[in-house]
Amino acid sequence: MCMGIPMQVNAVEPGHALCAGRGELRRVRTALVGDVSPGDWLLVFIDSAQEVISAARAREVDATLDLLQQALQGTAQPDDVAFALPSSMSHEQILALSGAAVSPREENAL
Repeated sequence: MCMGIPMQVNAVEPGHALCAGRGELRRVRTALVGDVSPGDWLLVFIDSAQEVISAARAREVDATLDLLQQALQGTAQPDDVAFALPSSMSHEQILALSGAAVSPREENAL
């Protein structure tokens, strides 16, 4: 399984960016996302940026990775979980979460 890591662009060079995130620096390929600028946030898989993301989205991904790390280390507490699992969501909530079109009738039911 490959997991994306949010990283912030520190410097740019042709086809690459020097990025920082989760305690490390990486030289990241930017061919798939195009031009980036210092301060931009990227979702990085291995050493390739796959998506430009907002700072808020970077915080969400970081928080989720922190929870996963705690769970793997056995230090997570039930109160640490800050999101509902898809298995506990309604069909309409899953559609809304995935960005799928929701009919007005379904939207009112949410």
